[in-house]
Amino acid sequence: MTDKKVAGLWIDGTKAIVVTNHDSQDVTEFAVVDTVKAEIQHGNSSENAANNAEQSNKLKFYKEIEKLITNSTELYITGPGTSQEELKNHLLETPQYKNLNIKLGTAQQMSEEQVLEEVKSHFQS
Repeated sequence: MTDKKVAGLWIDGTKAIVVTNHDSQDVTEFAVVDTVKAEIQHGNSSENAANNAEQSNKLKFYKEIEKLITNSTELYITGPGTSQEELKNHLLETPQYKNLNIKLGTAQQMSEEQVLEEVKSHFQS
């Protein structure tokens, strides 16, 4: 087990399941802290408006995730597609997270329990 504050998450375009080993100051057991759902925009009048809404919603989604991983020194991101790469790039462009050690994995749909186990085993190896 690690004595550092670490976090892991499974993400796709619609939600992120976030797991950390710290609640405020304590580094203890890993636990699922939250499932963040992305806002999906429907029925915009133009492609441009739809794109702007999508970017705005994605930023809101990432900000919610950021709140949950604050103070982490390492982050493990897994999931299908390109969502984990996009989140990694977003975080590295954010001054607060530019020195965060981020590792990526790939995984299809997972339950909260599976994400918890995946993150635990990643940091225990």
